[in-house]
Amino acid sequence: MPLHLDRRKLIATGAAFAASPLLYRPVSAQDKWPSKTVRIVCGYPPGGSTDVVSRSYGEFFTRHFGQTFVVENKGGGSGTVGAIEVKQAKPDGYTIMATIATTMIQNRATIKHLAYDPEKDFEIITIVTGSGSLVVVQPNTGVTNLKEFVEFARKKDKVSLGTYAVGSTPHLVASELNAQYGLKIEPIHYRGEGPMWADFIAGSLDICVGSTAPTLPVLEAGRGRMIAAVGSRNKAFPDIPTLEEQGQQPRGSQIRGFVGLWAPAKTPSEILEKLSDACVAGGKDERVQKVLSQFYLEPAMSMADARKKFAQDSPAMLAALKGLGIQAE
Repeated sequence: MPLHLDRRKLIATGAAFAASPLLYRPVSAQDKWPSKTVRIVCGYPPGGSTDVVSRSYGEFFTRHFGQTFVVENKGGGSGTVGAIEVKQAKPDGYTIMATIATTMIQNRATIKHLAYDPEKDFEIITIVTGSGSLVVVQPNTGVTNLKEFVEFARKKDKVSLGTYAVGSTPHLVASELNAQYGLKIEPIHYRGEGPMWADFIAGSLDICVGSTAPTLPVLEAGRGRMIAAVGSRNKAFPDIPTLEEQGQQPRGSQIRGFVGLWAPAKTPSEILEKLSDACVAGGKDERVQKVLSQFYLEPAMSMADARKKFAQDSPAMLAALKGLGIQAE
């Protein structure tokens, strides 16, 4: 069928452009992305590092792309609730996930019949790492270091330690201390750090291990006493020695946890690359830098670096969990 062009439209568009093959090229969804609101499904409740990363980068993406990025907290099941939702989402770049290493690595060992495959069902976009986690005890224990904590734990017989997920770094710390010192630390698992710290402040837990952001208010209010860092010294408290420096023999807790962004599998590579580039650009943005510095987080990695770290940490962490006997019940 011959193509009839209105003369006015032809003039408005430009005769040269009308004659170009580009006039007939179909416009793909990737070309327009993002043309509507993008959801960031945060796999943990407000109050933790995952939420901080979600909101700081989400706000930057909104400015960077000129479209709204909205954060939705979907906590539960060590991040499984959010992961399942994102796995089932259309891979068009309008639903991405923010979650932690526990959801994408440890859950493979601690949850039977995991309803998603961390490697096959998702595409990693970036990783944000932080300083070493902080070990905090109740002030009334009188404990100031690892040695004194071991003595306290032996006298009390059973000690409760708060964790933000099964198989998380705090869970590993509890298992490692039990194995090395013959203690009976009972890990109490929560749906994120917010509720964990709420119970600690209420006096329901003897000790907690958490990331810098949600731990600082507890320390500043005098509701907890810090005795060690995990894995590496914390930038906020460089004078506080790590558990390893105080005699602990880590078998997995030294592997630094992280917050990452993922998209559903089969999300177009062009969209993933745009998001990766935006993550790197965000690390140079003044507003994002301010938030990262406040919570002692590193800038987001490129997609290539994130893939490399994920590939290295996954087998190492799974081996540590297996060695400590942490597995699905």
